[in-house]
Amino acid sequence: MTKRLNIIVGLAFTLLLIPLVAMQFSEEVNWTLSDFMMAGVLLLSTGFICELLLRRVKKTKHRVVACFIVFVLLFLTWAELAVGIFGTPLAGS
Repeated sequence: MTKRLNIIVGLAFTLLLIPLVAMQFSEEVNWTLSDFMMAGVLLLSTGFICELLLRRVKKTKHRVVACFIVFVLLFLTWAELAVGIFGTPLAGS
């Protein structure tokens, strides 16, 4: 694994620790195993796609725009899964 891939995996793991720790101190955070798995898939796939874009796209401006679009898609997907802002069947609506 390259250094950037190690950072991506480490960052995803660290971000997943936040709700895990919060569950120990609050009953308002109640994630199931499937929540952690879906969050892990979303975070890792976003990181790996951005890594692929950084390797393939040559111009810095295009890299920034492409990774920004990937992050926007991550946040929209996360919001849809969390609260169903679009009302799709994906969110259980």
